[in-house]
Amino acid sequence: MEERSKHVWLGVCGLVIAEDGKWLVVKKTYGGLKGKWSLPAGFVKPGETADEAVVREVKEETGIEAEVIGLFGLRTGVIKNQISDNMLMFLLKPISNAIAIQIEELSDAVFMDEMDIKNDPDSSILLTELNKKHASLHKKPLEGKNPGDIFQYTSYKLFI
Repeated sequence: MEERSKHVWLGVCGLVIAEDGKWLVVKKTYGGLKGKWSLPAGFVKPGETADEAVVREVKEETGIEAEVIGLFGLRTGVIKNQISDNMLMFLLKPISNAIAIQIEELSDAVFMDEMDIKNDPDSSILLTELNKKHASLHKKPLEGKNPGDIFQYTSYKLFI
């Protein structure tokens, strides 16, 4: 993993929903979510936008190519009074459906029915809460806007 800020983290996760309504969920092999169903996730790298990062992370972890539909949430917290830990949550639709897990990070990845997620004791708190609210309130990206040449953006999107 590339160097990221020591005290401010920006991560992304992707809720990929297939045409049949099933959600793409993964089980990590490390960290606090080890053995829990969660969403494909990772950190934004220098030179990429958050929406580009989530597409990359979903592909790297699961082999699934996906397209961003919109932004639906933010998870933010502070770890040990030192680290600002922020995660943007995106809704995506799959372009491919053949799962190929990244074995260094995942023990499993499947498309799972919402009721199965709800009833599985291994579902993470994020999945449990998402299941209650669903991702119907997402923000579509507004592209092609320029806040001014003085800023020298090479990529700029508004999610409002």
